[in-house]
Amino acid sequence: MTMDTSQTTTTSSQKILEKFDRESVTRNPGNQAVRILIACTAAFYSLFHLYITFYPMPTLLTRAIHVGVGAALIFLLYPPAKSSSRSKIIWFDWLWVAAALASMFYLIVQYQNIMTIRGGIPNTTDIVMAILTVIVVLEMGRRITGWILPIFALIFLSYPFYSHMRFVPDRLATRIYDLGDIFGQLYLKTEGLYSTAIGASVSFIFLFILFGAFLARSGMGQLFNDLALALAGSHQGGPAKVAVISSGFMGSINGSAVANVVGTGAFTIPLMKKIGYSRNFAGAVEASASIGGQILPPIMGASAFIMAETTGVKYSTIALAALIPALLYYFGVLAQVHFRAGKDDLKGVPKADLPRVKEVMKARGHMLIPIIALVVMLAKSIPIGYAAAYTIGITVLVSWIRPETRMGIKDIFAALQDGAKQSLSVMAACAVVGIVIGVVNLTSFGNVMTSLIVSLGSGSLFLTLILTMIASMILGMGLPSIPAYIITATMVAPALATFGVPVIVAHLFVFYFGIFANITPPVALASFAGAGIAGGDPMKTGFLSLKLALAGFIVPFMFVYNPDMLMLDTRDIVVTAREFAKPHWFNIASVAVTAFVGVTALSAALEGYFKTHIAVWQRILMAVGGLMLIIPETMTDIIGIVIVAALFALNIMRAKRESTTAVA
Repeated sequence: MTMDTSQTTTTSSQKILEKFDRESVTRNPGNQAVRILIACTAAFYSLFHLYITFYPMPTLLTRAIHVGVGAALIFLLYPPAKSSSRSKIIWFDWLWVAAALASMFYLIVQYQNIMTIRGGIPNTTDIVMAILTVIVVLEMGRRITGWILPIFALIFLSYPFYSHMRFVPDRLATRIYDLGDIFGQLYLKTEGLYSTAIGASVSFIFLFILFGAFLARSGMGQLFNDLALALAGSHQGGPAKVAVISSGFMGSINGSAVANVVGTGAFTIPLMKKIGYSRNFAGAVEASASIGGQILPPIMGASAFIMAETTGVKYSTIALAALIPALLYYFGVLAQVHFRAGKDDLKGVPKADLPRVKEVMKARGHMLIPIIALVVMLAKSIPIGYAAAYTIGITVLVSWIRPETRMGIKDIFAALQDGAKQSLSVMAACAVVGIVIGVVNLTSFGNVMTSLIVSLGSGSLFLTLILTMIASMILGMGLPSIPAYIITATMVAPALATFGVPVIVAHLFVFYFGIFANITPPVALASFAGAGIAGGDPMKTGFLSLKLALAGFIVPFMFVYNPDMLMLDTRDIVVTAREFAKPHWFNIASVAVTAFVGVTALSAALEGYFKTHIAVWQRILMAVGGLMLIIPETMTDIIGIVIVAALFALNIMRAKRESTTAVA
């Protein structure tokens, strides 16, 4: 590839990224002093979070500084519109910076008075500063996430202003709230803007994003790509399998589906097209693989840390519970990729053109040590913040083992900046969602949503799950995964508790479907980004992504009805349980094996291929058998295994006969 071609590809990828990911539309100020200011502020932002990990400050102040400095960086880095200048900061953006810092410093200066003298009851100045802070948060959210989330927050913010009026239905009616009630809730308490969502962003998410930035600077992305190429590149349909593996690993670390599609897709999609995959299918593979990274332990795109904060369940428990469902999801994608390659006779990349596992591991394999260390520390219940901070230090030390990965002072400073900048979208989303949380806590709107879903479900768990799935996907459309999860967890997940579904199971259920909104038309941002890189049709790519991700739509229903898949024993426990025993190993193994066989059968039915082409009637039977295996019941498992085994055997024999005939 020539330099000009490489630059053209990079430019094209950046344009696609900016089209579908508002977070990527950033400034590069021409003024050197401003660039230095931004760089130093970003580095300070990262160092501050490392400092408070070991030397905590009062909760409200920590969260206010997190939002205030982060907002200032957003106004410096993100233009007010895509058409705005990318090389200079407009004068009124400095006013936004001043407003963001003022809202922070006011809380710092007045903290003791607010907590002791006024007891959290706002005075006029408090209300004015609270309104200013809400405006700042909405504007920074608009700049970095787009319009959807701020508009959603404004709809909720308006609710307490009219919820007492006569035209409001009885179910939605509340008492009268004044400005002090509303804005005091949002600004002076940890139940609004500075809620648990921002708390998780401060304590956990920022540090893991920073960890990811250090890994990226040490060449972890290159390791994942090279290792995936070495392991799967030469096999049937190899490039597509490489895309699934590398995108899964990278998606777990960076947590951004669209950015991952563009970042890894710029490399994997051309490879897929080169060996014969269609444009639409290539884009769909990258999209479905990228969103799956957010359900893949150990990091899960940082959403797992918010789940731990929200549910009170240990992170290690959540990561372990998510393991089998995540593997099932990726197995389903890989199976369809494999069967599509077999059906279309698509070969892999010649081994001579691929890196060797030994060489890859020799050059960069040591960079897996920080990830292994992280898993060990979390398994030993070391506090999450400490584990993340220690792992950052380990990453720097380990990078010195080989020249290819060695991080110098410039790399460390750059990683501190990268981590701060990459964290801004999460911080902004959590702050905007805090408005929603504050209103929900103030008005008990969440209880209304719960009762509405339950009443529509008519006492049926299955129907309630369907409604919850639809609500989660609608709420998740066009939103990053973290705010999508927070919103669904607050408003939708409690409905499942009325049926005795444990909190952790309910939260994993809505988490899955909030994520899958990224590949669900009509608003399928990850799929559209994949189509943009591949040159395919956005809607066709979106529906192919849905097909590839079908296992992901079934698996959540499976673990609700049989939590053994989550490696959780939920028998005879309260729905709010935070600790769980492990089911018997045989129960875990049986549900996992039948599910994997079922997903294989379903994938073969969808592609119409297993060793050889499958007739329509066989595809229908194989799909039925696969679904029966996926349903966690003994009788359905027996029927399913008989159907699937018979059809697998039939197709293997047919394939052998066809091969013999061809040779003859």
